[in-house]
Amino acid sequence: MSKKSLNRKKQNPTNFVFTGVQHEKEIAIQLFDYNKDGHLELSNIKHGEINNFSDLTKQYWLNIHGIHDVETVNTICKKVGIHDLAIQDILDVNQRPKFQEYDDYWFFSIKSMLPTNTNEISSEQLSFVLGKNFLVSFQERKSDYFEHVRHRLREKIGILHERSVDYLLYLLLESILDNYFKTIENIENHSDKFNLIELNSDPSPTVLNEIEEFKSQLQLLKKAIIPIKEFVLRIEREKFNFIEQKHIKYYFELKDLCLTLLDSCDRIELRLESSINLFFSIQGHRMNQVMKTLTVISLVFIPLTFIAGIYGMNFVNMPELNYKWGYYGVWVVMFIIFLGMLYYFKKKNWF
Repeated sequence: MSKKSLNRKKQNPTNFVFTGVQHEKEIAIQLFDYNKDGHLELSNIKHGEINNFSDLTKQYWLNIHGIHDVETVNTICKKVGIHDLAIQDILDVNQRPKFQEYDDYWFFSIKSMLPTNTNEISSEQLSFVLGKNFLVSFQERKSDYFEHVRHRLREKIGILHERSVDYLLYLLLESILDNYFKTIENIENHSDKFNLIELNSDPSPTVLNEIEEFKSQLQLLKKAIIPIKEFVLRIEREKFNFIEQKHIKYYFELKDLCLTLLDSCDRIELRLESSINLFFSIQGHRMNQVMKTLTVISLVFIPLTFIAGIYGMNFVNMPELNYKWGYYGVWVVMFIIFLGMLYYFKKKNWF
């Protein structure tokens, strides 16, 4: 979050501004309410149909696709009871991932990242509001990140129906971490080409540009992963009202996934750094080979140029000029010197 955004919040907390790009024509609202007896799914509902989650025998998952309509987002948040500062955090998609604890709920925002067909990273902010029996999720665009979770609710697969919404949040966070694994795998697959053979065959500056791009992507991933790890570590250290004791073990699994992701990022970064060093080593070696070749050529022609310079002087008394075989003799001497120097440099492995 920029310093300017912080100052704006202090001056006018109700000044809501969407800082991203509109991805959807209209905001789509989906509501699941469920318990061990079954579930009810409502799609494309209006914000006026959202209840206040007062039935404590049920768990509620409210998912919003598209947050560009500030007025609608504000209305939904007010109906749920979300604080103005949290509303600003939902709309500010350029801020860093963060966690904020309020009296009746948690606010948590993270970045979801997936590779594109052009080897870039598609980033999207996801915001979660976790209460006693409800979870509200805000997505910038429609996506299938959580489709397998919806499928489990619809088909009553696994234990999700029997658990509270903190277990649902765990499943959603796990899905986002799976996206990180896909992104890292894509980077690793493309970084494999930066080996010795590839760098030898194509040591152009574009290779460095690609390596630096992948390093930047890894830095973005690490910035997104670390807040999730810190969030889980905080759960490990402190006791929170919105996470049941029996579900804490699942969040510890998220910590292990985060550590694995960070280790993978560090490992790939180290490999890319080695590729950069290898690139410059190969470039330096090739430059040395060029300089060695130029040096050999210069040394070969120095004595020949010296001889040619002597006989190019315009003195009258130069006895060799009157010899019948003088011209051919000079050629023979120069040729012998040339062959001798080539033999010497070959013996010294200069070429």
